[in-house]
Amino acid sequence: MNDLDSTSTRPYLIRALYEWCTDNGLTPYVAVMVDQSVQVPREYVKNNEIVLNISFDATSSLKLGNEFIEFKARFAGSAREIVVPISRVIAIYARENGQGMAFPSPAASIDEAGREEPLAGEPVSRVLAPTAVPEPLAPEGRVIQFVSDALQPAGEASPPTVAPEPPKPPPGPRPSLKRVK
Repeated sequence: MNDLDSTSTRPYLIRALYEWCTDNGLTPYVAVMVDQSVQVPREYVKNNEIVLNISFDATSSLKLGNEFIEFKARFAGSAREIVVPISRVIAIYARENGQGMAFPSPAASIDEAGREEPLAGEPVSRVLAPTAVPEPLAPEGRVIQFVSDALQPAGEASPPTVAPEPPKPPPGPRPSLKRVK
């Protein structure tokens, strides 16, 4: 099977990170870029994005399929049907520690088979601190992978590093996550 015939890795990575979160007692959140194909309560959408709690306690009938994430959830006490195309998911991460993965935004170029292609010259991934929570997630066309230092093999000395200068916050109000149940 060549690259043109293979399916997207995104739904498999989402399921794996969801399972990792639940196995470790963490709360899985998905950040979604909203458009007309996304069925979510529009009153909770800000800047065409919404963050959804997809934990077992917050959802019922959760289906993490290859094409859609579907579930029922309560918003302000009212049960709602949520349908999110996998291609609109821009990140999945644990609420408690920010570990997870961000995906290229849906604005990245799409090939004829419907798969995303990274933008030319952009790095595919980078490592962030384990406590980092995606701000506006990833610059367009980049995949961010949140990795803990605990993943380094035992007995392997880490190379000496010079602490980089912390990034300067963007101008304007600081983004925050809103807990949605």
